[in-house]
Amino acid sequence: MEPALRDYGDELAVVTVTYSPGETLDGFLDSLKGATERPVRVVLADNGSVDGAPERAAERAGVELLRIGENVGYGSAANRGVAELGPEVGWVVVANPDLVWGEGSLDALLAAAARWPRAGALGPLIRDPDGTVYPSARLLPSIGRGVGHALFSRVWPGNPWTREYRQSDAAVTERRAGWLSGSCLLLRRAAFDSVDGFDSRYFMYFEDVDLGDRLQRSGWLNIYVPSADVVHAGGHSTGRADVSARMLAEHHRSAYRYLADRHPGLRWAPLRVALRLGLRVRAGAAVRRAAR
Repeated sequence: MEPALRDYGDELAVVTVTYSPGETLDGFLDSLKGATERPVRVVLADNGSVDGAPERAAERAGVELLRIGENVGYGSAANRGVAELGPEVGWVVVANPDLVWGEGSLDALLAAAARWPRAGALGPLIRDPDGTVYPSARLLPSIGRGVGHALFSRVWPGNPWTREYRQSDAAVTERRAGWLSGSCLLLRRAAFDSVDGFDSRYFMYFEDVDLGDRLQRSGWLNIYVPSADVVHAGGHSTGRADVSARMLAEHHRSAYRYLADRHPGLRWAPLRVALRLGLRVRAGAAVRRAAR
């Protein structure tokens, strides 16, 4: 027998993970006012910022600062932020602090949640600052798609494995997805709890892929809602060369963890060895390119 889901209220909260976010946090909070007509509580789960931005933001009404004191990673910090919320909060947005919210975007996500009662996670259409639509609703990575995407995405961006994985040819319409970008997710808190939140083993990257997969395995849906629109500036706290190099290494480490977790046991041991070696070589090449 499955455990009963906890009965949460209908209030809304936003958890954003901060790490010296700078002025982008002001844009996040200013635009949030137009994203929903509902009252919203904001929790800043801070991974050890040194720029003072979270402290200044916490002077605003409705904004709370949760000092974690060290960089525990995105998913772990988000989990801690969600844990700060009371049972009255049944809807939680986990979002990067360098987002700019579109007018009514959160209300559009909540309206979609009413249309999809088994939706565990809902994600908006995400634009880059130049207006380009980011492929934020994708298929879950398989070995075949993953290898093809890893080998050819830089030299042949339009290869069929990358296009399938990113759902490049899919219509921009409300639909199910394998996973949704963790840069902006509306989460049904009961669903989030049912899979124990983000897996804290992922420091950064693939925690959203892993969450989407585990939600689906538990009977929930990941729903792409392009009627909700946000802009993601991206990369503010990871712009330094040393940080970027670490993030590239983390990306490949997380990719291995995700695929290795889904291919356990002796039968798949040769595959895991090949994946580890291949991703290590690819990570080294990516770090060298970034350092040029």
